[in-house]
Amino acid sequence: MRKPIVVIKFGSSVLTTKENCVDERIIIEVARQIACIQKEYRLVLVSSGAVAAGRKYMPGYQGTLYDRKAAAAIGNPILLQKYSQLFRPYAIPLAQSLCERHHFANREQFLQLKKTYETLWDNGIIPIANENDVVSNRELQFSDNDELATLIAIGFGAQQLLLCTSVEGVLDDQNAVVREVGVADKTVFSMVRKETSFAGLGGMASKLHFAKLAASLGIGVTVFGIKEDEFLLKALQGEIGTRFIAEEKRLNARKKWLASGTLVSGALQLDQGAVEAVRRGSSLLAVGVEKVLRGFQAGEVFHLKTSKGEVFAIAKAKVAFDQQDVQRQNLEVANSDDIVIL
Repeated sequence: MRKPIVVIKFGSSVLTTKENCVDERIIIEVARQIACIQKEYRLVLVSSGAVAAGRKYMPGYQGTLYDRKAAAAIGNPILLQKYSQLFRPYAIPLAQSLCERHHFANREQFLQLKKTYETLWDNGIIPIANENDVVSNRELQFSDNDELATLIAIGFGAQQLLLCTSVEGVLDDQNAVVREVGVADKTVFSMVRKETSFAGLGGMASKLHFAKLAASLGIGVTVFGIKEDEFLLKALQGEIGTRFIAEEKRLNARKKWLASGTLVSGALQLDQGAVEAVRRGSSLLAVGVEKVLRGFQAGEVFHLKTSKGEVFAIAKAKVAFDQQDVQRQNLEVANSDDIVIL
């Protein structure tokens, strides 16, 4: 039986100090706890911290796009060297995986990435993933490493996604940790502040967004901090942090990729009848389209929205579609096999 996949993401504020140094104490603890579970799971570590680790070597650092790219180029080898050094006592070999957004949007490239990870796991090697900041295109980059971790988790069919951050979980208005969140729980999303950490791009709003996406596609997610002893082992068992309950959803690998890895090109607003029909598993016909929010070409991916503006599904277009096509009532815009309800 194949071992379950667990994706673990560590934020910049967890791995680096306020002086922009790699925090060896944390990586030592991570290595020790990873050694306890490595034989039970196929693991992916998604590690932020390269920009934070590299920028202290740039006296003129201003935080511009190219400052960040240069800092990442400096920080990536520093970070990987620290990981390798501190994992060595446990005889755990590591591999670097620098990813770009198009590696997930292009299904052929995505399948190559997946096969490479499987080869690493078969040889007892843990991949450490990070965005390839140096060459990534601004228009086609990950919003942050929370997105990268989520796309890996969904695309690879992970059992769990663990998001390690600088706070102990999602906090309510009394600063108490919310222990459990359902995908439909809107109250939690409304009370999250928008700020990011001092070291990175991500914030709690980002984690909630991607945690909801992963949980809606059947992956258990935990957002947790590092104050507790055995923080990683406890998070894996759901004993600390905020747990997002995975929905029961049986999707094939292609539909999981469609729901997460693809780049969205357009959006349609549907009438209530079409929303209900699509939810029941019907194909999308032009007659049900109220408004073209953003047109698209055949083969491109688009969002389906309710009249209230809520995205409820994602689909791959069978035909090109723009405002003038709304009246073509018998036109099949997307086949049911190419629609995923979110």
